[in-house]
Amino acid sequence: MDSELLSQIRDCVVGGDQEATLLYVQRALAAHIVPVQIIDEALTPAMHIVGEKFSCGEYFIPHLVMAARAMQAGMKILEPELKQRQQAPGVAGTAVIGTVHGDIHEIGKSLVGIMLSANGFEVHDLGVSVPIEAFVAKVKETGAGLLGMSSLLTTTMVGQRKVIQALEQAGLRGQVKVMVGGAPVKQGWADEIGADGYAEDATGAVELAKRLIGK
Repeated sequence: MDSELLSQIRDCVVGGDQEATLLYVQRALAAHIVPVQIIDEALTPAMHIVGEKFSCGEYFIPHLVMAARAMQAGMKILEPELKQRQQAPGVAGTAVIGTVHGDIHEIGKSLVGIMLSANGFEVHDLGVSVPIEAFVAKVKETGAGLLGMSSLLTTTMVGQRKVIQALEQAGLRGQVKVMVGGAPVKQGWADEIGADGYAEDATGAVELAKRLIGK
């Protein structure tokens, strides 16, 4: 019975069905399946499946967003239960993300944020056209171990280099792994500016993030 309910939750999230996800999460709780098990064996694996489908071209951005919303709907029910039981799902790490100053492209960066959240990261999304000092201040404030910067314009790519230099000047570079992405960004650029890694898409960014923080 437990495995059947968990499988139904996975299917609902993969299908992006928020209402059905809520229903089956509630049924799982009523069947005395603990919240952490629902997260570890249903919600998280579902988002891994969605990521794989997106990566291979079977799913597109709307599918990814709908699945993330279904997963988040399930989490809203589970969070008070977790607090009541004094349980908490493991946090993979703290990440700060944003699009560099002068660049207002948001979709790719937002997808990375959604996918990181779905994979257990605490994500602080600074939005678009983020000033250098805002990246540095947020890393310092949150103690983030991961910084993700997006740039979709060749004219703004240099902002990624400037943020890394500012982190070094602030004495924070040693505490944070930096990953970069965006249409004109390639591995060679990441190497040139001293970033820790480059990802081509949201799924790749999650896998890179996990590798960088040793999860």
